[in-house]
Amino acid sequence: MTSSSAPSPASPGAQQSQPLLRRLTARGRDEAHRVSSPLELFFDLCFVVAIAQAGAQLVHTGAAGHVADAILNYAMVFFAIWWAWMNFTWFASAYDNDDALYRVVTLVQIAGVLVLAAGVAPAFERHDYLVVWLGYVIMRLAMAAQWLRAAGSAEGAERTTALRYAGGVLLCMVGWLGLVLLPEPLRPWLFLVMAVAELCVPIYAEKAHATSWHAHHIAERYGLFTIIVLGESIAAATVAVKSAVSEHDALGELLPISAGGLLIVFSAWWIYFVVPIHGHLRSSTRAFLWGYGHYLIFASAAAIGAGLEVAVEQTVGRTRISTLSAAAAVTLPTALYLLTVWALHSRHFKAGIRQQLVLPVTALLVICCTFLGEWAVLAAGLVSAASVATGVTLTARRAARGRHSDTASPAA
Repeated sequence: MTSSSAPSPASPGAQQSQPLLRRLTARGRDEAHRVSSPLELFFDLCFVVAIAQAGAQLVHTGAAGHVADAILNYAMVFFAIWWAWMNFTWFASAYDNDDALYRVVTLVQIAGVLVLAAGVAPAFERHDYLVVWLGYVIMRLAMAAQWLRAAGSAEGAERTTALRYAGGVLLCMVGWLGLVLLPEPLRPWLFLVMAVAELCVPIYAEKAHATSWHAHHIAERYGLFTIIVLGESIAAATVAVKSAVSEHDALGELLPISAGGLLIVFSAWWIYFVVPIHGHLRSSTRAFLWGYGHYLIFASAAAIGAGLEVAVEQTVGRTRISTLSAAAAVTLPTALYLLTVWALHSRHFKAGIRQQLVLPVTALLVICCTFLGEWAVLAAGLVSAASVATGVTLTARRAARGRHSDTASPAA
C-alpha cells in the first residue's frame, strides 16, 4: 500500500455523508471485499456497443470478400476500444474514489466510445477514421484529466508517475491524428508505430512508482468483460440465425452451426474461468504481460461471434466467400482464443505434460476442423467441448492421486 492509500467508503450511508469532491488518492492493494462498481459495469456494457459495431463490420466486409481489409480495420478499431477500456480499468483499480467529478469524467469516456462506435462503419467502408479519432480523443482527454487530478493529490514518485501517464496519453492522442491526415497506404504503418508507443506509456510511467492496482479487482474486471464479449458473440450469432431462418427457411442447414457455435462459446467461458488468476498477478511484469495479452483474448472472442455470422450467411448464400473461408472465420479465432488463454492463464496451473498439452492440441485440432466443409463449426465445437471434458478428467484424477497419497503416507 502506498503512503497515500485511502480505503473506499465503508457503506452507502457513509458515502452519502461525504463531500461531492474528494482528493483522488491511491487505494490500497490489500483492501478487503474489493468488487466492481456499478459505474464500472455500465462502462463495460457501453464499450461492448463499440465492439458489436466492429464485429458487425468485420462480418459485412469479410462476407463481401475483402478479408484482409476487414481484418486490418478490425485490428485497428478494436485496439482503440480495448486500450481505452484497459487504461480506465487499471486507473480505476488504483484511484477510484467515486466522487461526483470522477463519475462525470468517466461518463465522458463512455460518451467518447459511443462516438467511436458511430465511426466504425465509415472506417471500414471508406477508410474514414475521423469520427473514430474524435471518439478516441474524447476518451483520452478524459483519461488524461483523471491522471492530472491524481497528480494533484500525490507527491514525489507517485506524482511523477501520474504526470508521465497524462503526458503520454496526450502525446499519443496527437500521433493518432495521422490516421486522418496521412495517405491511406501509410496508415497501417502508423498504427503499428502508435500502438507500440501506447503500450510503452505504462511501462515508462510506472518506472517511477508502481500504481496500487488491486489483483482481485483487476481479475474480476477482466473476467466480467470476457463474459460480456462472449455474450455479445452469442447474441450476434443468434440474430444471424434468426434472420436466416425467417428469410431462407434453412433451419436444418443452420443447426450444425448453431450447435457448434454454442459449444465453442460455452467451452471458451469454461476454459477462461477454470483457474483463479488473481494469485498469478504478483508483480508488475506479470500484470503487464497478462493485461496486454488480453487484446488477443477479447479480439478473438468477439471475432468468434462475427465468424459464426459469416458461416450463417455463407450457408444461406448471402456471401461471395467459399465454405472453407467461412469455416476459417470461426475456427481461426477459436484457436487463437484457446492458445492465448493457455499462455496467459492455464499453463501456470497445469501439472505434467498431459495437462499442459490439452489446449495447444485442441487449438491445432480446431484448425484442422476448417477443412470439414459444412460440418466444420460443429466439429470445432465438439473438439472444444472434448478439451473441457479432458481437462476436468485429468484434474480430477490428479486430485484423487493426491488424496490417495495423503491417506497412504504415515501420520506426522
